[in-house]
Amino acid sequence: MNDRPPIQNCVVLGSGTMGASIAAHLANAGLGVLLLDVLPSALTAAEAGAGKSLADEAVRDRIAREGLVRAQTSRPASFFSRVASSRVRVGNLADDLDQAGRADWVIEAVVEDLAIKQDLFRRLERNLAAETVVSTNTSGLPIAAIAEGMSESFRRRFLGTHFFNPPRYLPLLETIPLPDTEPEVVAQVEAMAAHRLGKTVVRAKDTPNFIANRLGSVAGAFVLDYALRNGYSVEEVDALTGPLIGRPKTATFRLFDWVGLDVASAVRGHLAQALPQDESTSYLQSEPADRLVAAMAERGWLGNKSGAGFYRRVVKDGVEAYWPLDLETLEHRPPRKPEMEGLSRVQDVPEALERVRLLLDAHDRGGELVRAVLFHGLAYASRRIPEIADTPQPIDLAVRAGFAHERGPFELWDRLGVAEAAERMAAAGSPAADWVTEMLDRGQPSFYEGGIQVIHPASASYQRLPERPLEISLAARRSEGREIEANEGASLIDLGDDVAVLQIRSKGNSLDEDVLTMLDVALARTESEFAGLIVTGQGEDFSLGANLFLLAAAAQSSQWDSIDSGIRALQGLGLRLRSFPRPVVMALAGRVLGGGAELAMAGSRVVAAAETYVGLVETAAGLIPAGGGCKELLRRIVNPSMQTEHAGALAFVQRVFETIGQSRVGTSAEESRILGYVGPADRIVMNRQHTLAEAKREVLHMATGFRPAGEERVYAAGRDVLAALRVGVFMAHEAAELTDYEVVIGNKLAEVLTGGDLSRPTWVSESYFLEREREAFLSLCGEEKTQQRMWHLLQHKKPLRN
Repeated sequence: MNDRPPIQNCVVLGSGTMGASIAAHLANAGLGVLLLDVLPSALTAAEAGAGKSLADEAVRDRIAREGLVRAQTSRPASFFSRVASSRVRVGNLADDLDQAGRADWVIEAVVEDLAIKQDLFRRLERNLAAETVVSTNTSGLPIAAIAEGMSESFRRRFLGTHFFNPPRYLPLLETIPLPDTEPEVVAQVEAMAAHRLGKTVVRAKDTPNFIANRLGSVAGAFVLDYALRNGYSVEEVDALTGPLIGRPKTATFRLFDWVGLDVASAVRGHLAQALPQDESTSYLQSEPADRLVAAMAERGWLGNKSGAGFYRRVVKDGVEAYWPLDLETLEHRPPRKPEMEGLSRVQDVPEALERVRLLLDAHDRGGELVRAVLFHGLAYASRRIPEIADTPQPIDLAVRAGFAHERGPFELWDRLGVAEAAERMAAAGSPAADWVTEMLDRGQPSFYEGGIQVIHPASASYQRLPERPLEISLAARRSEGREIEANEGASLIDLGDDVAVLQIRSKGNSLDEDVLTMLDVALARTESEFAGLIVTGQGEDFSLGANLFLLAAAAQSSQWDSIDSGIRALQGLGLRLRSFPRPVVMALAGRVLGGGAELAMAGSRVVAAAETYVGLVETAAGLIPAGGGCKELLRRIVNPSMQTEHAGALAFVQRVFETIGQSRVGTSAEESRILGYVGPADRIVMNRQHTLAEAKREVLHMATGFRPAGEERVYAAGRDVLAALRVGVFMAHEAAELTDYEVVIGNKLAEVLTGGDLSRPTWVSESYFLEREREAFLSLCGEEKTQQRMWHLLQHKKPLRN
């Protein structure tokens, strides 16, 4: 047990992009944060006009305050909610270092200049309390060099903590302790980062750019050099190095634009100097790449921050597009679809691993590029052991968590077959490290064994992987034979300890007939065999709701009975869940939309990953929620308020009306709670990998003495509130905020949420509202303009405002 005082109050030194974003994420985790930066050297025009001086407190704190404002307005959002941003205070490095010294954890994130960092730490040390932990967020400077000359006491609680940008969304945190850093300090920071901040923590060695940035920077330099020397276009490279091979949509050139060409170029230069003997030097110092970047810098094309880089945003005839840079003419031109045989063969293959296999065998330019990129990456990663890591696991973890790759290099290599891939790599001029050959010669065919061991090249043996008790793998449970029943849409799995889990795994995790059938099976088996049930999704999202294609096709062919029965099934499931005699916990992450949100709200409890985005989005398709969503938000938001005598209902019904009518989606689990989708008793878990384990804990906690919620009467506000909502719809239409058809949808929604033209407010059954939801939904399905909206959404992935 670690006896150090808990970390509750933090100080971040430096309010630039990284510093302010780190401060935001600490606040997201409920920590108090003081954000500090340097004093301004001159007054702004506004300050001078207001008679301010450089001695005024507001002026002295201005640079940190501006950093906080940037974080508050950033897109994607740095904060979970406005409440989280209120936890950050600002100050300056001249007046407030004494406050920094009294914090539990001080994180430095100033400019990447060794002398500036060292000077700041010397000033800070004079103010440090005995137990304060200090870390630097450097992405490349040696940790030992930063700490050089500092006292022994300082070095014992100092380490590197390399957050990845943006800190809220990328889970990787590399920790780089000094040899002098106390193990208790490292353990405390790593545990706190994993549990409180939701980070995937990887212990790194103090080598240039540590693990993830070392591999990522070298890989980017290689692709850029290879593309320029072999005449590939921006579109070709990004089409082949993104989701097609299990990597993010930013691929290669979009990632350069996001990072900034000046930053990427500086990193290449730094690495080339720091690694003079490394085999990557030839492309870190690539002449074609240097000429291209210099020409782009001369034009001011530094990427997203300058408005143009390898892509430029162009709006033509009201249509937004991103024009790629022609690497020969250095002009941005309209995008062209890459024409490659390998690309066309794999477009419809669902699994990234299978697409990779097909592309590696493709005999065209696409295959050549993929082979070059992957074989180089695998070979380079193998040669970095033991330099940057002792086993493959830290490298795989860092690449997955830092760059959102579906698999790390060694995990991918295992799936491709180590021996076969190594042979092809050698033939292509990218030989693996000697230890890989030695491993194969010893009869050890893979880097990982049984999912519980990893090769340790120095000892020539397998080493047990560190246990992660809060990370539950359903794939591992399935491979152990613990799948109870399954169909095409879902799988029921015994999670152990008297808990079952229903995993939705239909396309988009949509709530199709197979899923509803398995939910029925899961409830029946749970009632007789288990203490409780967890419902979760497969992949990135919990559920995107109903299958919109099937619904649109049914509406177009007037299959009203089929649509009606589907609605009744979802509504009936919701009522059954509310009265179910065992706890049913919804383990949420990613998008939880439409019918998925209705299912989630019907559970006994929600355990949501912090990055969970819940919303009833049916109005975007010309519909309203009909699986209990309208009723449930009324029950959650209107009912509690109307328990107060003489309370007015309009403001609360209006809140529900706007949430549903505007298809509002929570931009975090915390904001989803504010909107009413996540309840006050529901839990939010910062680390997504811990969601299933925490849901299991919740089931077991609730199981003893569990009392189901049961049906509840719901407040129907009646005709006066209906009239007020209709007036609001009329006024919005007059102000050109709503189209004619949106008036139709809005009035339908108003009728449902108020209970219709009731002469006075009254409390009615849940079934009363469910019937009105169903009638309105069916009515809108029959409208031509709703059908147009559904098909447009399917074809263009954006709403039609007809």
